[in-house]
Amino acid sequence: MVSLFARLLGDPNTRETRRLQPLVDAANAFEPQLSTLSDSDLAGKTAGFKERLAAGETLEDILPEAFAVVREASARTIGLRHFDVQLLGGIVLHQGKIAEMKTGEGKTLVATLPIYLNALTGKGVHLVTVNDYLSRRDAGWMGPIYRFLGLSVSTIAHEFSGMYDPAYSDPHPHADDRLNHFRPVSRKEAYAADITYGTVNEFGFDYLRDNMALRVEDLVHRDLVYGIVDEVDFILIDEARTPLIISGMIDQSTKKYYDFARLVQRLHSGQDYAVDEKLKSATLTEAGIASVERQLGIENLADIEHVDMMHHIQQGLRAQAAFKRDVDYVVKDGQVIIVDEFTGRLMFGRRYSDGLHQAIEAKENVKIERESQTLATITLQNYFRMYGKLAGMTGTAKTEEEELLKIYNLPVVIVPTHRPMIREDHADLIYKTEKAKMRAVVAEIEEWHKQGRPVLVGTRSIEKNEQLGAALARRGIKHEILNAKQHEREAEIISQAGRFGAVTIATNMAGRGVDIILGGNPPDQVEADRVRQLSGLHVIGTERHEARRIDNQLRGRSGRQGDSGSSRFYIGLDDELMRLFAGQRIASIMDRLGIEEDTPIEHPLVTRQIESAQKKVEQYHFDIRKHVLEYDDVMNVQRKVIYGERRKVLHGDSLRENILDMIERQVRALVDAHCPQDAGPEEWDLAGLAEAAVQLIPALADVDVGSPSSREGLSEQLVTAALEAYERKETEIGSEHMREIERLVLLQNIDRKWIDHLYNMEALRDGIGLRAYAQVNPLIEYQREGYDLFQEMLEEVQDETVRVLFHVQLEGEAHPLPRRTSVFVPGPGTSREPVAVGSGASPASSGDGKAAGQGQLKRKIGRNDPCWCGSGKKYKKCHGKDE
Repeated sequence: MVSLFARLLGDPNTRETRRLQPLVDAANAFEPQLSTLSDSDLAGKTAGFKERLAAGETLEDILPEAFAVVREASARTIGLRHFDVQLLGGIVLHQGKIAEMKTGEGKTLVATLPIYLNALTGKGVHLVTVNDYLSRRDAGWMGPIYRFLGLSVSTIAHEFSGMYDPAYSDPHPHADDRLNHFRPVSRKEAYAADITYGTVNEFGFDYLRDNMALRVEDLVHRDLVYGIVDEVDFILIDEARTPLIISGMIDQSTKKYYDFARLVQRLHSGQDYAVDEKLKSATLTEAGIASVERQLGIENLADIEHVDMMHHIQQGLRAQAAFKRDVDYVVKDGQVIIVDEFTGRLMFGRRYSDGLHQAIEAKENVKIERESQTLATITLQNYFRMYGKLAGMTGTAKTEEEELLKIYNLPVVIVPTHRPMIREDHADLIYKTEKAKMRAVVAEIEEWHKQGRPVLVGTRSIEKNEQLGAALARRGIKHEILNAKQHEREAEIISQAGRFGAVTIATNMAGRGVDIILGGNPPDQVEADRVRQLSGLHVIGTERHEARRIDNQLRGRSGRQGDSGSSRFYIGLDDELMRLFAGQRIASIMDRLGIEEDTPIEHPLVTRQIESAQKKVEQYHFDIRKHVLEYDDVMNVQRKVIYGERRKVLHGDSLRENILDMIERQVRALVDAHCPQDAGPEEWDLAGLAEAAVQLIPALADVDVGSPSSREGLSEQLVTAALEAYERKETEIGSEHMREIERLVLLQNIDRKWIDHLYNMEALRDGIGLRAYAQVNPLIEYQREGYDLFQEMLEEVQDETVRVLFHVQLEGEAHPLPRRTSVFVPGPGTSREPVAVGSGASPASSGDGKAAGQGQLKRKIGRNDPCWCGSGKKYKKCHGKDE
């Protein structure tokens, strides 16, 4: 029935590409005219487009001519002319959609079209890549086009920002000269460029750092107007559940992790705990709990006093049983580094949260890094949803269109290939065991290698990758291994995988974004023809991935731009996907048929069962990502409010009126708390009110609250006294410095309370699932209680700000106020350098307050306040214990 309707109505994707064809034709119509222009006249088109936009025309109005200009500029500068299908892909990207383009179809060149068009607005365009190499490569390769047309282009990477400048040469040159022309600039300058290429992590972390900045001049980002995400399925789906987190260390002992690691190593799988491979979790059995209680000498592990202990045991158990070395992580230079399950790349700087990373470090007996406290966080889902217009490109997205549409409102359009694809995809071969499967894989590699045909082999893990490499070495087959351990040579290894006789073993999609050119790189026509005569690159998958598009990506490395090629997947019934979903059913069929271990079966029914299993896993992961987003949306609303208010404080000329309002609200809140409206004067706690008022504002010690005429009169009396006290404080310090101190204190209090709030929300999230047992919706409860916590946090920000401002004092009052002064309001468990205030101040140049003629502003610390040293302890139990 579905196919009948499809035939009647036509393929929706074909209808969409036909609808866009007139725009391609319109762009082609400009080509004869533009080809006759001089370079200066062609470059002058940019100024003309900007004038037309300023006069009221839209980007859609100038799209055909702008695309034609880019095509002509590209042909003149880098020798590449956009094909019509590439113009089509550019239109899709401009319209805020995902362009699915097969490997080798020139996505890097396609992006120049919508990037140029949207950069004409002067608001900035971001091209988001998956790693530093691709960010620099793409900006370097396409830089001459933008430069010719009068637009600036930059790249941002880890600890580097550069502006494309052909006159500049890198003192440490890259092998590819096109990558050597990035003049180092500040992060702010890089973002001020018309076009910025960068990695997803750098864009996200810079956004978070901007929302921790204490000075306007420290902000680097502009508004998020238009972004194109390369390898969009990887970033918006595979990475979606991974939050970007900026954290600070917590001062805690690491010995306990080693102790718990030794404890769980004495437990036995199956008897003491059960492992869930799908969820990567491990759960103690009754016998396991009894064993742990015996070893620790406690009566009941479930007692509330042992909650922290139970948490560390569970994480130690997960580290021991569910996370595998050289599969989930590697140990390199004494560090545990996470391996990305989809690309096989090392994820430097990423750490598992909630003590799991420390548990793995203890298991591997390497140095344990202290646990951290979250200072700022955002999921990639919510970061990218902030862009005014978002687009993406990849070779595989159609299978995930439902998720991309529902979460990001990004429809997928399949862009036709420039030449017909002639790759031959063979049916899967299914073996009963892993050993039999690997013997067959090695035999096929050896057969093709003897003929000189290049072979690319994809594996799921580093462990399997190295096992296959060892098997080939025993046969004397020369090969290259590409996994997370060789990440430095990733692009070099994968770019040579199309050479005559090459055998390359790669984990999943290592080398993604780098083309495999038949005959090798740089291109050699003679070698390319030699390989084509052998039917091109042959791709072997050693097992199916949970997601169909990952398999499609591996296949897609062969048959680029109409080249010949082939692919085949080998499957063992003990592969992870088969074991979890379909293995037993197929194994029983093979047993009934009496099939030998080394004899494969090949049947469409089996292939359909495998695809059915993959669809189940894809749906399962989609549900998890959707669930994560529903909870993070609660935090996202709160984050927008806090970051929005923070920006107002940062940019505001004067906060005086806001501070005076806070003072009044806090004083009236004290009166409401101690003198309830529904209670008579004889029931009012005036002594408590006087004590609380003095703690908040010391100057209120002189106010007599002993016999108020009315509740409102009492409020007015205290508010008036408080505001007068603040006027005196300002006169004492000086209005200019008071404004700076207000801004600094309010920002630091917002940051401190937000950090505490993140911790509280995380704790709420961890326990909220149990509410389901009480027949309530955990998400609704999380929203309700999260709102209450947020309101409490806002109140605490105001209370602490008023308290700190009234406790700021001058040391050495006989001296004039210094030109540069520092204020320090430490937060629990974190530390931050004192931040300078005063004209010309900067964090790096704050004075120490000890020079002759200098005073210093200090906060008078209460006995129950957090200690100034950042230990997280109360002052009376830390540096104040001897006072």
